[in-house]
Amino acid sequence: MSPISRRGFLTASAALTGSAALGGLTACSGDSSDSNPPGTKTITHWDWYLSQEPWLQNEIALFEKKHPKIRIKRTVQVSDKYPDLINLAFRGGNAPDFFMMPSTPAFTDQVAQGWARPLNDKATEQWQSRFPENNFFDGVNMAGGKIYSAPFGGAAPWLQLYVHNGLFKEAGLTNPDGSVKIPKTWDDVTRAAAAITAKSGGKAYGIGFGNAQSATLPWWIELFVRGAGSPAGYGTDGPDYRVGKWTFGSDRNYTDFLSLLLEWKKKGYVYPSSMSIGDEQARAFFERGKFGMTVGGVWNQPAWAEHRFSDYSLTTLPSPTETPKAFFYYPPGGRVWALSQKTKAADEAWEWFDHLHSPEAGQRWVEAGQGLSVFPEANERAKVASEQFQQFVDTRKYAMTWPVPAIRNPEVSKVVLPAVKPDLPDVVTGLYTGQLKDMASALTELEDRRNKALADGVKDAQAKGAKVSLEDWVFADWDPTKPYQNKQA
Repeated sequence: MSPISRRGFLTASAALTGSAALGGLTACSGDSSDSNPPGTKTITHWDWYLSQEPWLQNEIALFEKKHPKIRIKRTVQVSDKYPDLINLAFRGGNAPDFFMMPSTPAFTDQVAQGWARPLNDKATEQWQSRFPENNFFDGVNMAGGKIYSAPFGGAAPWLQLYVHNGLFKEAGLTNPDGSVKIPKTWDDVTRAAAAITAKSGGKAYGIGFGNAQSATLPWWIELFVRGAGSPAGYGTDGPDYRVGKWTFGSDRNYTDFLSLLLEWKKKGYVYPSSMSIGDEQARAFFERGKFGMTVGGVWNQPAWAEHRFSDYSLTTLPSPTETPKAFFYYPPGGRVWALSQKTKAADEAWEWFDHLHSPEAGQRWVEAGQGLSVFPEANERAKVASEQFQQFVDTRKYAMTWPVPAIRNPEVSKVVLPAVKPDLPDVVTGLYTGQLKDMASALTELEDRRNKALADGVKDAQAKGAKVSLEDWVFADWDPTKPYQNKQA
């Protein structure tokens, strides 16, 4: 539902123990110690922010100064384990008062399981009016007419292709004026990767990533196939709504790009250890000039700024042609944070929720280089500090709203999709390492598994009385090159 939540799309190992729910890195800005004023309440808060941490720590400090009798006790969890950790916490009765909503289970399942607290007593119509129109919908941040979360970030492509300026210049990849020649097409990326690898004399590679946890290789699919005209990307947010199905095997864009990726590997353009390093290492290696191109999000920029590294540029949606045929899509509205149904400090937790969803906090989010705010006035007032962040801001033209089945038919919210295994990260890893030999069969079987999961979910919901059908996922009138105007049923 947001660029932030997409970072946690992977499901962690099922072997986690109950005690793991208390793990992670903990950062406490305050607690109920004797130094606090009498009557002080502590809000337990969970998130998976790392590069965003300086912004959040600053917000905690500002909030606690304004509310001297409220303290935020923050726990930072590992992003790829977060869905399992928060699930274990709720099952074990150890849930935080305030939490970042995970990507799985589905939002409606989190509501049905009693995780999130309805906010209507605080999120009044007057409070909602601070947001732009059409930002609260059933199936997005509401369920059954009740509000459980609120929009936070502004819409922009959540992934970019990052280019190391120094390596591009050394390889002669420049325009007549000496500026770096930014790749626009798949062929441009291939030519750049070949030139960097050849000119570096073995010191650098054209392409690199960190896929140790099967986390980032799917990002390449997401970024490259969208511009080719596949609006579902890697499909974690829904199928291709033009047909209401996942099309991994029947849409040749997936095969074409994966074939290109394997060709890059075969020709030696890819950093050899990309499958054994993590995203954090890959970010550092890119900074050090070990490879010339990588895929990531705006969350890379604060860490690089901290290291005083600015010798890079970015673009998005490299495509077979110079004009992308599909873009990045978001539902109207959005969600990031929620209050626990079981919290015993609901009023205090709401104050923290209200603080984070203020235009002022949104402006500081933008000025910290973390992304865009849902508040247009915050984006306009923000002082953008770097050229690279401005490049990111300029990509927002490639983000637009897409169809949301649960807005057209709220009964869709009752459909629970069973987990699919092996899923896209597993399949892509298998193809890249050679464990899977038949690409066409692997992608077709994945397509079938995803579509069967949807059909099974619909069938189960129908058996429980939900008025849904597979047609609810079909929007034959949708043009992926234009924003979709969702209409509440």
